[in-house]
Amino acid sequence: MISAKLGHFLDKPLAPIAKRISISPNSLTVIGFIVTASAAVTIPFNLIAGGFLILAGGFFDMLDGIVARTNGKSTKFGALLDSTLDRYSDSFIFIAIAWYFFERNDLAGIVFTTGSLVGALLISYVRARAEGIGIECNVGIMERPERVVLLAFGCITGWLFYVIVALFFLSHITVIQRILHVHKSVN
Repeated sequence: MISAKLGHFLDKPLAPIAKRISISPNSLTVIGFIVTASAAVTIPFNLIAGGFLILAGGFFDMLDGIVARTNGKSTKFGALLDSTLDRYSDSFIFIAIAWYFFERNDLAGIVFTTGSLVGALLISYVRARAEGIGIECNVGIMERPERVVLLAFGCITGWLFYVIVALFFLSHITVIQRILHVHKSVN
């Protein structure tokens, strides 16, 4: 939703900075992945620090695209690498959160976290599958930027369980929205 509505609105204001960045967009993608993986390792032990690391990883995830577009370095491989590492990042974060809930004997937290992971992966899968059959599929209320912000917010504020429950429902609603969008597009 944020991505669909705002698109690349930061490209222009951050273009002067992006032009000075000599690191390749793919390197920024990998750095963002490493930061997010660090967040996953941190979350079970320090929720607040994990939340800030999620935000830092999200910053690199945004920056790699801006640098690629601004400097004319967008490639098909870069898009594939970014999408793949995003799936790994999402999975690591949800597994870490499930671990956090496991340490607290919170079965409901584990179940909703696992269901949210499935929803997050399906959101991406339905979009990729739709685009594979030639249908643009940027619809839905819960995309990765919203997920990153909400997960960081939940970790930093301690309202993680409520955020996970919201993500569970919003993610699966988004999957349904995308399926219905494709159905409407082909009929």
